[in-house]
Amino acid sequence: MPYVDLHCHILPGLDDGARTFADAVHFARLLDREDVLDVATTSHIKRAHFPEIDIFELDGRRQELQQAIRAEGLKVTLHPGGELAHEDALALHDRELQLIAQGPRHAQWLLLECPLAPGAPTMEPVVAALRRRGLEILLAHPERSPGFMRSPAALERLLGLGALTQLTSTAFSGRFGDTVRKVAFEMLERGHGHVIASDGHGADGRPPDLLCALEAFERRYEDPRELFDWMTVGVPGAIVAGEPPPPRPPMPKKRGLLRRFTS
Repeated sequence: MPYVDLHCHILPGLDDGARTFADAVHFARLLDREDVLDVATTSHIKRAHFPEIDIFELDGRRQELQQAIRAEGLKVTLHPGGELAHEDALALHDRELQLIAQGPRHAQWLLLECPLAPGAPTMEPVVAALRRRGLEILLAHPERSPGFMRSPAALERLLGLGALTQLTSTAFSGRFGDTVRKVAFEMLERGHGHVIASDGHGADGRPPDLLCALEAFERRYEDPRELFDWMTVGVPGAIVAGEPPPPRPPMPKKRGLLRRFTS
């Protein structure tokens, strides 16, 4: 089944993702191997850390890499995108926002980065303002954001504004530690998880491993495939196509403790 990855730093030489063109093509090989065939190119739009990124150059960079991927015989299709820092969001013009949004013009989604620093200002005014400008919001990695880790209610308020969440695949497998893993599963089980994406940054440092989340699901739940497919095919596929996300399937039943800790 072809999967969709809506958070992937595959464009080379722009941020802390793929460093070279060859790295980016190797990145695409890894995605192709796991049948991740639709990939949003979400370079950081974060002026404090990557001021040299020109939003108006991203489309050309994406098309150049797409040609190289096709020349390698790979089936991966690259889609526009960007990981937008919340502190920069309201400074961008509508045209800039459109260029880093995902989905067709009639239903565009912004991948909005949840702050990774403690004490960051609330995101509610930013999300509300972007929603008033006609944009849908996908919150990137809230399971790693200290504010949301401490306060589920803060995330619930953003969901109440119409935002959806993107949880990181490797958070479920423990790459970011036991606390983040626990929070990721708590968000999932509260119904606060909608999309799983890799947030891949490089084939070596942080590879685009989407299916590790399925392995983690299978250790914790009985028959989790329907939920996993909803989060990696159904919802992200609808975002790319500009369609309403499909209804959430039931939460699978947890396995017994012995099965979970011995698998």
